[in-house]
Amino acid sequence: MGVDQELVDAAIALARGRFGGTPWSGAAALRLDDGAILTSTAPEFPNQGVSLCHETGAICEAFKLDRRVTGSVCVTAADEDRGYWVLAPCGVCQERLFAHGPDVEVAVPEPADPRRWRALRLRDVQPHWFARVFPDDVWPYETRQPS
Repeated sequence: MGVDQELVDAAIALARGRFGGTPWSGAAALRLDDGAILTSTAPEFPNQGVSLCHETGAICEAFKLDRRVTGSVCVTAADEDRGYWVLAPCGVCQERLFAHGPDVEVAVPEPADPRRWRALRLRDVQPHWFARVFPDDVWPYETRQPS
């Protein structure tokens, strides 16, 4: 199981609980291969150059737990009247999620209404991902040991 309404609701619950609907606040939720859900959000720093994505904390937690990620969603509170919008993962987060394989599901917004979403596999979100030119690489990504 990857992305579903439960995962979206978990991200929204964290954003609401932590920020109370403050415009442009957000959060993320990841589903692990054992069904567990991890949530995270990102602190704001004075220097935007060191900012983190909302997904980063949950991705690090999954690594700590030695679990594979099967789904990811990120949300933002556009403003108090328009609810929460789903955001597709940025390029950096796509790279972080690709470590769990090209079949990780991610939520992407519907163009006409970003409060509505659909799930796509990373391979479909990023059809020209650079690592596709290396056909011998195995999934999931594995760190290769020196010979």
